[in-house]
Amino acid sequence: MVENVKTSVGRSYGQFCGLARALDVVGDRWNLLIVRELLPGPLRYSELKSSLPGVASNLLAERLRTLESAGVVERRLGDTGVLYGLTPWGEELREPMEGLGRWGAPLLAAGRGDDAFRPRWLTLALPAMLRGRTAVPPVEIGFEVEDLLIVLRIDGDGPSAGIGTDERPRTVLKAAPDTVVSLVTGALSVDQAVASGDLLGDADVLRLAVAG
Repeated sequence: MVENVKTSVGRSYGQFCGLARALDVVGDRWNLLIVRELLPGPLRYSELKSSLPGVASNLLAERLRTLESAGVVERRLGDTGVLYGLTPWGEELREPMEGLGRWGAPLLAAGRGDDAFRPRWLTLALPAMLRGRTAVPPVEIGFEVEDLLIVLRIDGDGPSAGIGTDERPRTVLKAAPDTVVSLVTGALSVDQAVASGDLLGDADVLRLAVAG
């Protein structure tokens, strides 16, 4: 699969460099954002389209075909029809994308403004911004943002996050996306975030997770 990537993309930088070859595959507009959407799990085409405001339907279809031919995305048959998911190689993009997200975190200081937002994007952003944080025993908290529960877990291996589908954590902060982002980047204290949101559970657990 990987050996044939260069011939499966439409354009190439023509450079014998790992970064250049990677950009040959995922450097086109929307490609990395498609990967971001699929990191939490597979989606139907309609779900993927609705979670990427601004992308034209024909362009999304073309980008998916390119990523599929490159071995980053694969189609699967689910209970609700065809799903798009990441291949194991595609899932390896999580680490470099978290790094890029950390690099871009200062750009969020200006606030959301009129920019679109989807709560599922926090499943990539939270571990990225809390990189290096560990907890033994593990700490698990929830962030309820626009009616979606994002569960953050921090253990001896570091932080991870996913969409809450099982048992609800005992400590959940319901807040606006700007509040959650400001909290994990240190722009807001735990007390300030709690005051502007709605906390169910123990503020000390939240403090342990995001403030160390």
